Amino acid sequence: MANPVLVGAVTTLVTVVAVFLAYNANNGLPFVPTSQLKVQVSNGAALLPGNDVREGGYRIGVVEDMKPVRLGDGSVGAEAILKLDAKAGGVPVDSRVQIRPRSVLGLKYVELTRGRSERDFRNGDTLPLDQTHLPVDLDRLYDIFDAPTRVASQQNLRGFGDTLALRGDSINDTIAAAPRFLRHLQPVMTVLADRETEFARFWKELGDAARIVAPVADAYAHGFTAGADTFEAWSRDPVALQETIRRSVPSLEAGIRSFPVQRPFLRDFARFSHALADAGEEMPRALPRLTSALRVGTPVLRRTPEINDELRRALAQARQLFAAPGTGIAFRGLIATAATLNPSLRFIGPYITVCNYFNYAWTNVAEHLTEPDPTGFAQRTLLNQAPRQDNSPGSIGSTQPATGKGVQSGTPAFLHLNVYTAAVDRMGNADCESGQRGYIRRANVYGTEDIVIDPHIPGNQGPTYTGRPKVLPGQTFSRAPTQGPQMPKELDP
Repeated sequence: MANPVLVGAVTTLVTVVAVFLAYNANNGLPFVPTSQLKVQVSNGAALLPGNDVREGGYRIGVVEDMKPVRLGDGSVGAEAILKLDAKAGGVPVDSRVQIRPRSVLGLKYVELTRGRSERDFRNGDTLPLDQTHLPVDLDRLYDIFDAPTRVASQQNLRGFGDTLALRGDSINDTIAAAPRFLRHLQPVMTVLADRETEFARFWKELGDAARIVAPVADAYAHGFTAGADTFEAWSRDPVALQETIRRSVPSLEAGIRSFPVQRPFLRDFARFSHALADAGEEMPRALPRLTSALRVGTPVLRRTPEINDELRRALAQARQLFAAPGTGIAFRGLIATAATLNPSLRFIGPYITVCNYFNYAWTNVAEHLTEPDPTGFAQRTLLNQAPRQDNSPGSIGSTQPATGKGVQSGTPAFLHLNVYTAAVDRMGNADCESGQRGYIRRANVYGTEDIVIDPHIPGNQGPTYTGRPKVLPGQTFSRAPTQGPQMPKELDP
């Protein structure tokens, strides 16, 4: 410490290290373990290298670099390379990213919202564009206040001021009457908020009406002019107008008494009108066909007498057919056929109406036959991946069920033969086991718990994602192919 040269050299070294660390602080401190995550955004949004990456307000990394890239849809966007501290942990693959302002001066930072997936991004992976969000910046928000908008705002404020000027008494009267008005307004708003009122549809129809009226606006303007002339005529005879208003009160009172009685009729009429509107929408497409059908049918009707003669002879032949001994045998065979099909339909029905397996099957078949892989498609891959063991599923010479014995390579395979897995229980409640349960372990004649052949697992699994909680009202069913028809008591008509 007594050597001034040594003290100066140490001081210079410490200063150089401090300057180096301060210069590189925006890119993270050296010797700190980090991971890299790439993020695609539609535009850079003024994000710069060195900006913070934050989670819940805490800094967990920095933006290492920004560069332009071509996105999947062909447009040009940006790719931000994030350097995340290793102590922040893995980032789930369903996480989301937002570029948010840090101050009014335009400084930005990246906000990371973690997802719930159990799978994390690997080092260097890319977070896709549909998991990023760019909020509207304040400067872009202020851009809406251009010169015409500012002038219009000034005119509005001047108009509002002129409207309220010298009207203090009126405002006081309005405030005094507001409680009574709001008390009566509440039931009105309750009715308007009811779904059966379809108030939202009223505004949609009002917009459609305005769109339809727009081409004939001049004619409607003339209508208002004529209406003004009518009101002018009323104003010239105020006594008659007062008499009309006086006599309107009894009419309105009668309407108040009669309108509640008319509600059931109006409700039924609304449903009828809705159905009629649907039919009216189809009429423009159906009328040309009906017209052509009537045009073709007119000459056909003229030939109806000849057709009736032929029909009379045909019905006579049908009478002879029904009187023939063999016809009864054919009908009995048809009855036997229906009796054979009914048990199958009762068993298969819940798989379609409750579990929706028919639609799922086509989806799985498409993926099964179209998913490519290096050796062909998924079906071929599964056969090639069968383990080498005694009675392997991929062996042509199997003579016994696969019991996981004699394994030479691969994972041991065991027989899983859950034929006729349940769709419903005995009361018709959903028990869609296929695709929703694993295989239970239960001892069997083969001496192992890994072979499963029991079709019914205890307990109800419930419906599939798009299934129903139970069989449809009035539908008979059976849980096993050989059972007779069943119907829960609450569904029995």
